[in-house]
Amino acid sequence: MDESTILETRDLNLWYGQNHALIDISIRIPKNRVTALIGPSGCGKSTLLRCFNRMNDLIDSSRITGEILFNGNGIHDSLADVYAIREKIGMVFQKPNPFQKSIYENVAYGPRIHGVREKKALDRIVEESLKGAALWDEAKDRLHEPALALSGGQQQRLCIARSLAVEPEVILMDEPCSALDPIATAKIEDLIIRLARNYTVVIVTHNMQQAARASDYTGFMYMGKLVEFDMTTKIFEDPGEELTENYITGRFG
Repeated sequence: MDESTILETRDLNLWYGQNHALIDISIRIPKNRVTALIGPSGCGKSTLLRCFNRMNDLIDSSRITGEILFNGNGIHDSLADVYAIREKIGMVFQKPNPFQKSIYENVAYGPRIHGVREKKALDRIVEESLKGAALWDEAKDRLHEPALALSGGQQQRLCIARSLAVEPEVILMDEPCSALDPIATAKIEDLIIRLARNYTVVIVTHNMQQAARASDYTGFMYMGKLVEFDMTTKIFEDPGEELTENYITGRFG
């Protein structure tokens, strides 16, 4: 892979108590590309995603060995700042989770926490973030209405805008379309492709067609292991592993 790497794992292992959830994972995530993680339920893809911004730290029983590098620096090093890591590596969850605040306050929340107080600066961040999430045209006349009044697809794009507002480098998305209808799903997929012009996007999806449509690279996981990782066209048209081919052709999963 002749691409600039932004995230990398080396011999990554993770346990939840006695459960060995990730086994010897070594993967390089290219910068400003969309990478999809696919595989059957319980294969470890969401667990791997949560490793990239140390969300698994919040689970008491989790234990990690190996390395995770962000821009060449270990995210578990003694000097690593977990809050700075999560600012630069944002997360969008499976179910939209807007705050019980206005559309404007949802997007302004992160910048305010990081010390932005001037209204003009906040107005600019809110507008740019909503534009970046392809929501501005639908929301610009409703900024002070409750975010929960938005449709499910709009709420998910709002959560993406909220992530963009703190200027991340990487956006992690865990099944971002699983709760959405086909029209909203198509909008999110188009947005994912556009976001990769300025950000690195890593998505977990159970929908192989979505991975094929929206990603540049795909990793296939099975039973805690990374079976194969390559360009998406290669994975779907000429996989190197029989297990990958069996999964993609629907023989199991």
